Amino acid sequence: MIDTHTHLYSDQFNEDRSEMIQRAIDKGVEKFFLPAIDSETHQKMLLLETEYPGKIYAMMGLHPCSVQPESWERELQLVKNYLDQRDFVAIGEIGIDLYWDKSTLDIQVKAFEQQIDWAIERDLPIVIHTRESFDETFEVLERKKHPKLRGIFHCFSGNLEQANRAINLQFILGIGGVVTFKNGKIDQFLKEIPLDKIVLETDAPYLSPVPFRGKRNESAYIELVAGKLVDVYKKDFPDINRITTENALKLFKI
Repeated sequence: MIDTHTHLYSDQFNEDRSEMIQRAIDKGVEKFFLPAIDSETHQKMLLLETEYPGKIYAMMGLHPCSVQPESWERELQLVKNYLDQRDFVAIGEIGIDLYWDKSTLDIQVKAFEQQIDWAIERDLPIVIHTRESFDETFEVLERKKHPKLRGIFHCFSGNLEQANRAINLQFILGIGGVVTFKNGKIDQFLKEIPLDKIVLETDAPYLSPVPFRGKRNESAYIELVAGKLVDVYKKDFPDINRITTENALKLFKI
């Protein structure tokens, strides 16, 4: 299995990070992909990548919740500096979040568009964070449409129409703990989405799957997400793991 979206550098893992990572490896997680947030966590993320070569891979980008009037341009410049210095597997997580703050929409869009441009220039996938902002996100993606523009709708929680719209724009869906929630709803239509358009993720330490909902999430719990997909797609566990792993490796070019 591959956890395509996990914040292993989070302070919530400070007491048992190495043990938590080992638990996931013991469960069969072969690789971990770490999305960037902002300059406060870059160094911790990159240090983990060096500690687990061939297992942990870093992205680079500016999270929409970190797009703030007083600092976003400086933060974006740091992202560009990193992208100019070394290779990353993706630009992410980037996008639009209107749950926490609608007042920053204009600069969120500017930051999103700039990072999309960098992804196209470097032929990198993007990993999209979208919360209460599907319409705004799709507007940007339609405007920036390009043969090289592709990636993941991280923590997908939309409807079937939005899922198909994302797929038609060359994106695949990151499926995590929400698929196990009774009110998550995506399990009701997910079987209509081809399995080759799905990757697994945890978003650890957030969004723990049932029966750990409300508690700290960790990458080992991706097994529970895969288990739910066994039920949804009526395929056996090895098939779910093989197909979603192949999807991730193809997208990230590993």
